[in-house]
Amino acid sequence: MPMTKKNRVFSALAGLGGMIASIASAQAADKVTYGTNWLAQAEHGGFYQAVADGTYAKHGLDVTIVQGGPNAANSALLISGKIDFYMGGPQGEISAVEQGIPLVDVAAIFQKDPQVLIAHPDAGIEKFEDLAKLKTLFLGKDGYLTYFEWMKANFKGFRDEQYKPYNFSPAPFLADKDSAQQGYLTSEPYEIQKQAGFEPKVFLLADNGYSPYSTMITTTQAMIDSKPDVVQRFVDASIEGWYHYLYGDNTKANELIKKDNPEMTDGQIAYSIAKMKEYGIIESGDSLDKGIGCLTEAHYKAFFDEMVAIKVFKPETDYTKAFTTKFVCKGTGMAMKK
Repeated sequence: MPMTKKNRVFSALAGLGGMIASIASAQAADKVTYGTNWLAQAEHGGFYQAVADGTYAKHGLDVTIVQGGPNAANSALLISGKIDFYMGGPQGEISAVEQGIPLVDVAAIFQKDPQVLIAHPDAGIEKFEDLAKLKTLFLGKDGYLTYFEWMKANFKGFRDEQYKPYNFSPAPFLADKDSAQQGYLTSEPYEIQKQAGFEPKVFLLADNGYSPYSTMITTTQAMIDSKPDVVQRFVDASIEGWYHYLYGDNTKANELIKKDNPEMTDGQIAYSIAKMKEYGIIESGDSLDKGIGCLTEAHYKAFFDEMVAIKVFKPETDYTKAFTTKFVCKGTGMAMKK
């Protein structure tokens, strides 16, 4: 049936109304920046997913991911107000409290820190405690001052004489069967397997009592006070992004990751996702029934107490200023898991 003049007018008005609504929606989107702690990788996948599939946009957010790296200073950018959120960790935020800097963790994407120690498969190292038998442990400075102190305090046999600086190359470890080296569960074991042709023994510190959260969503107290709705929407959308990334089609997110970090490979991405799932890095503990991102005072306090015991933090520090639980543990996104 031919369209009448009146119908054409109504049709045009409807189209114009839709266009105006779209423009208004775009204008209303809050611009948000999230700084990561390293080069783009699968360990950041949920955030890239929420950009790629429009989840942030659906929540009224226009999000820019600011990639970290060896020369990046994203934590400093958060403190100075140049970015809105940062991929922090509880040690950094509690240290900030001791310095009077109001940084706050609002979500814990990783329930377990992916820090591992890696040993040769034929060196008689079958359990975490056996690492104390080795002559050498290649560790970074931060690891030597934190989790190695924790190891010495909680397991017999670990000693300062084992320490040698880790130079971020597996070569010294590969040349010495009486050694172990630090690494990230989702990265170094894969590279060692590629270079040496064997699967190393991998010991996750988190499965042996070392309890920090990791891959946080960290912001400032000022942001929480002035824009709590933006904080909540960013947290919710990021959590949904992680469920999509782990259980949906993550092709577009991985394309963005490789665009930001051209050295990243599909093989490394697939390995990282598999290990995050296998070890419960994202989904374990409280997040199993309260959703990805859940953080609790009990878990935070356990880590604080561990660090007080090895004199990393002062016992009188008010660690509760370093986090808030009000934005998480609500089961957000759990229905998306297949």
